[in-house]
Amino acid sequence: MAHVEVSALSKAQKDELTCTYAALLLHDGELEITEEKLNKVITASGNSVEGYWPGLFAKALKGKDVGALLSNAGSASAGPAPAATGAPAAAAAPAKKEEPKSKYTSFCFYRRELYLPLLKVLLPS
Repeated sequence: MAHVEVSALSKAQKDELTCTYAALLLHDGELEITEEKLNKVITASGNSVEGYWPGLFAKALKGKDVGALLSNAGSASAGPAPAATGAPAAAAAPAKKEEPKSKYTSFCFYRRELYLPLLKVLLPS
């Protein structure tokens, strides 16, 4: 993943990043991700975003399992199913045994105590 300075981001990219961190904070706090709560977190961090961003994030994440989204971040898509060839089912490769994943497979470093200061430092108004 490439490193990009916050100062090099456009206003829209900063707004999106701010909403992403705010949504992660709410998720980590086991709170519902709503437009009102996103706005509170964003305001508390000393940031501001265009008015439509929190609503977009709230609608996009409504009813979604954010933990599952985080666990699957960066995983390859299975792609389309192969066409049936008439080959015997026994010739198919055995299914891999799924290893249990932790709630935050690669995101265990996220702690709500770090979010607000992180938002203030990374995304100053």
